Amino acid sequence: MADLRSLSLWHDTLAATDTLAPRPSLPGNITADVAIVGAGFTGLWTALYLRQADPTIRIAVLERNIAGFGASGRNGGWSSAILPMSLETISAAHGRDAAIRMQREMYDSVDEVGRATTALGIDCHYAKGGQIEFVRNAAQEPRVLAAIRRAAGYGLDDATWLDAAQASSRAAASRLRGAMFTPHCAAIHPARLVRGLAASVASRDVAIYENTAVDSIEPHRVRTGNGTVTADVVVRATEGFTPSLAGHKRTLVPIYSLMIATEPLPKSVWDEIGLRERETFNDGRHLIIYGQRTADGRFAFGGRGAPYHFASAIKPEFDRDARVHETLRKTLVDIFPQVRDAKITHRWGGALGLPRDWECGVGLDPATGLAWAGGYVGDGVTTSNLAGRTLADLILRRETDLTSLPWVGHRSRRWEPEPIRWLSIRTSLKLPAGADRYEERNDRPERLRSWVLGKLTDH
Repeated sequence: MADLRSLSLWHDTLAATDTLAPRPSLPGNITADVAIVGAGFTGLWTALYLRQADPTIRIAVLERNIAGFGASGRNGGWSSAILPMSLETISAAHGRDAAIRMQREMYDSVDEVGRATTALGIDCHYAKGGQIEFVRNAAQEPRVLAAIRRAAGYGLDDATWLDAAQASSRAAASRLRGAMFTPHCAAIHPARLVRGLAASVASRDVAIYENTAVDSIEPHRVRTGNGTVTADVVVRATEGFTPSLAGHKRTLVPIYSLMIATEPLPKSVWDEIGLRERETFNDGRHLIIYGQRTADGRFAFGGRGAPYHFASAIKPEFDRDARVHETLRKTLVDIFPQVRDAKITHRWGGALGLPRDWECGVGLDPATGLAWAGGYVGDGVTTSNLAGRTLADLILRRETDLTSLPWVGHRSRRWEPEPIRWLSIRTSLKLPAGADRYEERNDRPERLRSWVLGKLTDH
């Protein structure tokens, strides 16, 4: 079990009582009402809400490794209200009111994660301290202010501007010009949450079959090397691992996000830094970064920058990249110089799922019994909870406010074949860092790379 503990800081700091021992594999051919492929957040939230709504329904969850092995156990621990697609994108396709309703449902879902984990007795270190986005050069300021104005234009006035003094009172980041703050984010310990969910659904007579690799998903069937599961509904909840399924090589692509964690910092250092409410944080750069103050007093900090691998390859060695991890360390020290001498105790990473149009979706085809959810682009902690509740309503054929949300039924178009996919993704992944370097040197917004990136991602 030592290897599983080494997957991430989060796995390493699970309670000693969680040995990470795998549950039994699928014993052979079985029949269920609902088969769920993937024991991460999406699959487990779906199983939980189905069981709560109908205690008689037969549910089988199939997992290639152990529950929480993938992104659900390794992410940055942001239960945020962030969607991968913009309000403008939703509004253009479904109307302004639908976009507002979708965003407000995400706000409520942040609270639902806290409510549900409390009710289930899962200690996932949930702390709703909000999110702060630092502005640390002149180029970042107009983008962040524009984001606040766009939200306000939809009547979503929860995002507020903090001047330099107000921002510093929350977090003593370097070169602060100001910040955007939203209350709709909670810091969590993701492995504690996903492992707690697995234990909760298992205790409710939901069968979780681990070390069971799924080869293909078909109408009313899941085929594995251990046997076939026949079910009325089959849920695909595989996110970054989706390309491993037959016929889904181009449904999503796996993009790697990497993280580091410091040793626990002394109280005197935290007194200087702040983040007293455990606010999650990032800044206004193009390249995505994300961080939190953990419950045990560390920084957990991550970001993009790792390469896409040809043919959507996923391998354990891709979880660690010395160059990217060192860049993350330097970035953290640049934002918070107070940690320049802190030891980095953990380095890890994992794959997230990227759809071609950067839009997440959830749905169920009644004719085939095939259901799906995903495409979160790294913002899945909260979105997966909403997906689980929505899938439960769809499977039980209930018409609710959730089943009429604009993301229901959305299917992203397939990615291009290789080598076009590799060339376009590799190019798009390099653009943000280049734009950030320009803006740091020139203290003004970079236009060309930003425009090209938008065209490549349709986002």
